[in-house]
Amino acid sequence: MGVWFVTGASRGLGAQITREALERGHSVIATARDASAVKQAYPDAPAGLLAVSADVTDPGQLAAAVEAGLAEFGRIDVVVNNAGYGLVGAVEEVSDEAARALFDVNVFGALNTLRATLPTLRAQRSGHVLNIGSVGGFATAPGVGLYGASKFALEGISEALHGELAPLGVRVTIVEPGGFRTDFLNAASIRVEPASIPDYTAGAGPVREALAQNDGRQPGDPVKAAKAVVDVTEAAEPPLRLQLGADAVERVEAKLDLVRRELDAWRDTALATGI
Repeated sequence: MGVWFVTGASRGLGAQITREALERGHSVIATARDASAVKQAYPDAPAGLLAVSADVTDPGQLAAAVEAGLAEFGRIDVVVNNAGYGLVGAVEEVSDEAARALFDVNVFGALNTLRATLPTLRAQRSGHVLNIGSVGGFATAPGVGLYGASKFALEGISEALHGELAPLGVRVTIVEPGGFRTDFLNAASIRVEPASIPDYTAGAGPVREALAQNDGRQPGDPVKAAKAVVDVTEAAEPPLRLQLGADAVERVEAKLDLVRRELDAWRDTALATGI
């Protein structure tokens, strides 16, 4: 059995992935900003669970968490970059402070986690990195552009990382969930910027309303999502991208169709710019 390192493990999809990995006999270094939140999420204290405090914006805390995990288990086989949160607001409405805080967690937090864990995976010449993105990181929407941008960044990082780590025997998969019945749409996981510019009511307003009304009504089952995530680590040839949910598949297919139509329509213009 392997050893997992999971950020944001106290709730949401991170908690379900941790639980599924433990049930399959893996050990888990489960991190959250406060280790007591992890312990509360697993009151039965399952064997193989090591709860560690680690804020992903603090490289020192992540390094200490890795050190504690290696002292306990001797290795790390799967790294799950799950910590993150959502942000609602039209692009122009989102403050610089809110945008930077979002990227500090969703992008730089993932980079901090990778810097802390990858030396172990590289030394082992084995392992699997799972970056929990979003279908919004492949096809975003009005009203969630900055959140989508943070997940687009994670997509780009994952694509490059895939090529960099493949020769070392380390795999990379970015997970693109659609809507799942976690706490993602409540105040613990999503921040909402005020609708301060009336001109954006038509463009961003419907998305704002839909998100506010859908908490707990999302179509995806987080237990099934966690099973799929753990399953992919057992695949002989895991994908670079793993979509989760029918809504995610639909949005990816729609964007691929749009890109193909635009590429075909403007192909002559694109090719005419070459030498």
